[in-house]
Amino acid sequence: MRNWEPALTSVQNPRVKAWAKLSERKYRNQEGRFKLEGVHLVKEALEAGWPLEAVAFDEGLGLPDELLPYAELERASGGPEWVPVSPDIILKCSETETPQPVFAIAVKRPADESALLDGEREGPVVVLDGVQDPGNVGTIIRSAAASGAAAVVLGKGTADLYNAKTLRATMGTLFRVPIVEAELTALLPEARNRGAKLFGTSLQAQQSVYACDLAAPGVWLLFGNEGSGLSPAIEALVDCPVIIPMSGRAESLNVAMAATVLLFECQRQRLSQASPSLSASPSRGT
Repeated sequence: MRNWEPALTSVQNPRVKAWAKLSERKYRNQEGRFKLEGVHLVKEALEAGWPLEAVAFDEGLGLPDELLPYAELERASGGPEWVPVSPDIILKCSETETPQPVFAIAVKRPADESALLDGEREGPVVVLDGVQDPGNVGTIIRSAAASGAAAVVLGKGTADLYNAKTLRATMGTLFRVPIVEAELTALLPEARNRGAKLFGTSLQAQQSVYACDLAAPGVWLLFGNEGSGLSPAIEALVDCPVIIPMSGRAESLNVAMAATVLLFECQRQRLSQASPSLSASPSRGT
């Protein structure tokens, strides 16, 4: 049994106040830090080697069993501080109706935008232009990580990556795929100059996504706002407007669903090119 440091019990503690402020985007931006709530997200961050400053847990319940091995390992090799706290502090720092008994303070570690443009990258780059719903953004990141995307780019007007709802929707996959925040009107023309081909879904498009070569290097997939789609400036940069054929009776798909369809079509084509037998073989999935 590990001997922990004395518990923090006062919600007026300056450290606790600083943690609670990270519920607001402006403080996350100022401090370069964000909160992870719940065992799953904290465990995913630890497994991925993401920099954590502290892991706080309910002093009465103790550290969840799933995290004990990481605490012992980190004690020998350095890492986050493991801090028992009172239930009042858990409540103050939580952004959910039913607070989780553990949360962590993580350091932002943005991916290098220039790396998107260097060399051939396997898998598509996913670009979000004004996707406002945190659940949609998190789900797209999850699909990107699951399908082997090279990176995800968050453009202006897109929900904050470090919003609690976005983080929950990623299910920890934000630690598994590079994510860049960028000015799309500058990044996309540069990407095209370096050989990228920009695909964007459109209900007015004539070409089916299944008729496109999505396994080629330099594929970028652009997705727009839930209500209005791609902004005019970004839509003007699209090289290949595509449509997802639908044989049933529905006008369109949710943006996260559409992104998932395209991402896994990219994966199918890559696997098929690498080995025709792989694309027809069962693999791990849901």
